[in-house]
Amino acid sequence: MEKKETKKLDKLLIIVSLIFVFAIVACLYIAPEASQNVANMIFGAFTNAFGSLTLVFTFLGILLLVGISFSKYGKIKLGEGNPEYSTFKWISMMICCGLGSATVYWAFMEWAYYIETPGLGIEAGSQLAYEMSVPYTMFHWGFSAWTLYALAGIPIAYHFHVRKNKGLSMSGIISAITGLKQDGIVCRIVDVLFIFICFGGLSITLGVSVPLVTEIFCSVIGIQPSFVINLLIIIILSVIYSFSSYIGLKKGMAKLSDWNIKLVIIFLIGIVVCGPTLFIISNTTQSLGLMLQNFVHMSLFTDSIGKSGFPEAWTIFYWLYWITYAPFTGIFIAKVSKGRTIRSVVANTLVSGSMGCFVFFGVIGSFTMDRQINGIVDVVGMLANGQGNAAVVEVLRSLPLGSVFMIVFCIITLLFLATTLDGAAFTMATTSTKGLRNDEEPHPMLRLFWCVMLALVPLTMILIQADLNTIKTCAIITAVPIIFIMMVMLYGWLRWMFKDYGDET
Repeated sequence: MEKKETKKLDKLLIIVSLIFVFAIVACLYIAPEASQNVANMIFGAFTNAFGSLTLVFTFLGILLLVGISFSKYGKIKLGEGNPEYSTFKWISMMICCGLGSATVYWAFMEWAYYIETPGLGIEAGSQLAYEMSVPYTMFHWGFSAWTLYALAGIPIAYHFHVRKNKGLSMSGIISAITGLKQDGIVCRIVDVLFIFICFGGLSITLGVSVPLVTEIFCSVIGIQPSFVINLLIIIILSVIYSFSSYIGLKKGMAKLSDWNIKLVIIFLIGIVVCGPTLFIISNTTQSLGLMLQNFVHMSLFTDSIGKSGFPEAWTIFYWLYWITYAPFTGIFIAKVSKGRTIRSVVANTLVSGSMGCFVFFGVIGSFTMDRQINGIVDVVGMLANGQGNAAVVEVLRSLPLGSVFMIVFCIITLLFLATTLDGAAFTMATTSTKGLRNDEEPHPMLRLFWCVMLALVPLTMILIQADLNTIKTCAIITAVPIIFIMMVMLYGWLRWMFKDYGDET
């Protein structure tokens, strides 16, 4: 009788990854300015050298996924049996893993950045700048972002569920495609990069979101924000997502995501009903039309003549940011999409995910813009003075039952944080488990370990007052090599798929 191979902890990967992460945190503490300067210099060089590649890669990715989904290959089922989750829970889990709590802040504030620094050569502060501001937020959080997630998720799902290769990780699929040893130096570097970008992306998410929740919470109860309250919120949050991660996806994250998306829907309905209803509906409709009308121009806009810096500061930055999230979101999408067809994964990432963001950013962005236009809250002015969090507080306070909306806002933000961190801890655990099979999940204690680490790193950075932007910049720099890794993944997936199903009609 053949002895069943057991999954093993990849201790070397865990140790090397943590040493690498804490070494960078130490550099931020010892030489913060020098670290920031080096990170910015490398980021500037990378966006200049690889900016056009990033834009073209993302745009062609949309065409590839749409083409595959409408072809005979779209009918390919990713694994046997029925889907493990209902469609609503499945979409909710993907949205909550892929977006994170920063979404809530940017829905209120991103349009305001584009008033003074608009894209497409538009005059700052003009009527057109206002008209195109919400469309640009829809664009940056819409089809392209979800395409990058799907470009990582579908090849990994095919590798794991159809080909039944071992290892739910980036190194696992790279090894299966290239023949490189998974314990070899190249695959080790891929996994260390993966662990690092998880820490980099999520540290900044915690570092930005928690102070905002603290400010709104303290505003409601009438006390001053402090580090102690930040610490308490992170501890409460850590307990929630650690417990959710420990009990597993079906009992934990699936339920949290379900509750969160339903609460978001109630929150949006409340804003539409209690806010300027007709303006919100009208401006959201117009914004969606303008975004679709200008989609190709926005997607390939490099501003080679005007050189305003807008594409590098926003679109290219965003695409690289989504690419840093793509590996762990892609692994998560692969795990929860067993039993789905490629066509349904494409449809529910590109269409359902994007439409959710269009409604979310359209409603909240239009409502906030109304406060600006009617002189109720000077959102643009407060943002220019570095009072973005305070502007969100004032906008919410302008609603009837403003305190209720602020409390709901805090709950939504914390649930987004919890589900994103839960999803990240799960994917980090799968990556650090050797030989994970199709029917296995990583050990609950390993998921719990990564939950603790994901809270410890940003807490350390807040405690030593490190510049969170530096680690974000470092994480985004790693997105450039991830593009080339994704190209290898896509090549391997297409080669496998044409070999496996090319003769079928």
